[in-house]
Amino acid sequence: MMQFYKKRDFGAFITDSFTFFKLYGKNYFKNYILLNGLLLILMVTIFIFGYRELFMQIFGSNMSGESYYFESYFEDNIGMFIVIGVITFLLFMTMMIVNYLFPIFYLKRLAQGETKIKTDDIFGDFKKNAGRIGKLLLGLIFIVTPISIIIIGISYALMLVIIGFFLLLLIFPVVINVINFLMFDYFNSNRGFFESLSYSIRSQFSYANNREGSPFWKYWGATIVILIILYVITTVFTMIPMIFFMLKITTMAPDGNFEQNPFAGSFGIIIFVMYGVSTLISFFLSNILYVNSGLMYYDSRRDFHQKVELEEIETIGINE
Repeated sequence: MMQFYKKRDFGAFITDSFTFFKLYGKNYFKNYILLNGLLLILMVTIFIFGYRELFMQIFGSNMSGESYYFESYFEDNIGMFIVIGVITFLLFMTMMIVNYLFPIFYLKRLAQGETKIKTDDIFGDFKKNAGRIGKLLLGLIFIVTPISIIIIGISYALMLVIIGFFLLLLIFPVVINVINFLMFDYFNSNRGFFESLSYSIRSQFSYANNREGSPFWKYWGATIVILIILYVITTVFTMIPMIFFMLKITTMAPDGNFEQNPFAGSFGIIIFVMYGVSTLISFFLSNILYVNSGLMYYDSRRDFHQKVELEEIETIGINE
């Protein structure tokens, strides 16, 4: 059984993130699929058929020289676009809530000593915390997201000079850690939104006991390593459809039909199905980042470390 409330160094965050899935991966993803699987399938289905139709119209109008065809198509189907857009937004928001909060509730139960976690347990956590989830969403949408966009936007704009690249590389993992710490603390403590937000920022730079030094670089380093790993893996999967697309263009004898609309027919469906699968894989892989953030959060909770250590000492005498 993995110990969650303990001090970890940079290497332990990486190794323990993968050890977590070695120990709990089967049960974890079983519950994850049962809760989030249908939403993921619906999102990917909309992506495959919706975006395929959109790209077909764009390519078809451009290649045929009908400059206003796409505008006319959009105007004639404006109602459909609005309905699909609203449905997609609601599905996406629901999926992101489950995707972000599932690891938090799951790790919280493990940290409390549970070993066999069921889907009903996690679903019960969602229902019990419905009010707090609503407040968290409002805070994330209207407070955290705008501030994050401004900070990252300024860093991105500064990429015109060399310092911008390094600033973005420094700030982006910190923003991710602050948001993830905020959500972990909000559901693992009795703090309100702003108290958890304050803690998530402060905990990046210091422990509650300042004598222990700053955890900033090990948190930043662990996050950047996980991001690089996820980027490499997802890039491999997203490159596969592009490779098939380029091979099709370079090896097929030109007949005018494919060049006019490469996304029509079975080949277009295959391309977007492959992109859909790569999207699913990226959602599953993102759990590594969330677990890594959870381990960092538990590392920061030194108030619980002492409590766990005292409980372990008390059990020694009982077991003898």
